[in-house]
Amino acid sequence: PWPAPGVRLAPPAHAEKKKAAAPAPAPAKAEGFVQARPAHVPHISEWVTNLIKYPNPLTQGKLSEVVSVDPAEVIVQSIAVKEGDYHDLPTFRRAGPTADIYWEPQEVRACVVTCGGLSPGLNNVVRGIVTTLAHYGVDSVYGIQFGYKGFYASDYLQLNARRLHLSHHTGGSMLGASRGGFDQTKIMDAVEARGINQVYIVGGDGTHRGAQKLHEEARRRGLKVAIVGVPKTIDNDIGLIDRSFGFKTCIEQARKAIECARVEAASAPNGVCVVKLMGRDSGFIATHAVLSSRDVDLCLIPEVPMITEGPTSVYRHLRNVVRTKGSAVVVVAEGACQESLENTNQKDPSGNKVYADVGSWLKRQIQANFTKHSMECNIRYIDPSYIIRSVPANADDSEYCTLLAQAAVHGAMSGFAAFSAGLVNNRTVMIPITMIGETSPRKQNIGRVWARVVASTGQPF
Repeated sequence: PWPAPGVRLAPPAHAEKKKAAAPAPAPAKAEGFVQARPAHVPHISEWVTNLIKYPNPLTQGKLSEVVSVDPAEVIVQSIAVKEGDYHDLPTFRRAGPTADIYWEPQEVRACVVTCGGLSPGLNNVVRGIVTTLAHYGVDSVYGIQFGYKGFYASDYLQLNARRLHLSHHTGGSMLGASRGGFDQTKIMDAVEARGINQVYIVGGDGTHRGAQKLHEEARRRGLKVAIVGVPKTIDNDIGLIDRSFGFKTCIEQARKAIECARVEAASAPNGVCVVKLMGRDSGFIATHAVLSSRDVDLCLIPEVPMITEGPTSVYRHLRNVVRTKGSAVVVVAEGACQESLENTNQKDPSGNKVYADVGSWLKRQIQANFTKHSMECNIRYIDPSYIIRSVPANADDSEYCTLLAQAAVHGAMSGFAAFSAGLVNNRTVMIPITMIGETSPRKQNIGRVWARVVASTGQPF
């Protein structure tokens, strides 16, 4: 029902041009040769028979200026390649409206659910999905309250443009969000009983693994149901995508906390202020907040071990900074230094390990080290974690949320399923949900970004 993306080739510069009538030769692994390998996105025609195609209403009437995506166009996962190498590059289908759709708008009964923790832009995504569906002529859209459990344990909310008119100006999730509650059978029983046939799920890698199970169950039951994801993580640790929505807003808020820390530290003799930022297993928030602030003297992230002894000791570095500047600011990601902390032996409702409070621990360690070396230290501690994630999306993230919401709806209406709408190389694409689970959570590469952090803070590693 959908033509496979064409293979785009970049022939060597010395290759001769072929006559138009001559058949194209089989690709050869020539120098500089690049081959696109599209990732498979499931289509409902693979398990539902006798499907009817409809002309896309977005290409007609007042929205006739909408241009359909080229079905042969794909986006390369990575634009960095080595000169002269042969490259078999993973690619993704470009997201956008298509000439034909596989849903009659009046038959669509859609629902939206937000799972996991909060992130700036959740309401923007929900609103974007509802308004884009409305452009297709869909008027039956429901909100699932408080995550996966809301499918079978809460009332459904009727969503429309009027109800969501100002929702994008507020933080949090108007639907509520929570962890856990996933029950594949109960959820699909509720979806089938209520006649829901498009399910939009906003969440992280764990949520996406659940979404994949729902897709498999829908296929097993032979249901014409599209399960579609929108990747969400405050930690920016979902694989493949350029960044998660809300991340830039989070950095802005984190920078404000760092500015407060700088003032606190500078206002006390030998002042040191520790700021703990979110980042369970990756230090994206901490590193980018440090780079945007340029007022930080030490940054600790999960990817880099903390050195406490010898010439590269973090404590020795802090003492030198305080002697030189009179104060210091420390930023630590919540998942840093966990090897030095006591294991809590606890897990949250999503199954994630609960970490000990590294901020309070680090504050005590710094105080003790200064005391050991007979140095005065007036130390402060700021934990803005929930503050930075509960605010409305900034302008950049707000626009980004709209792009993701539209991409999710366009893909679903075109008959695709089990994909997540993401940004790859600054283009919206459809990523198979299985690939989200396989590549997440990701860690930050200790390369150029970390080198910039070290150059900014002056720390010894």
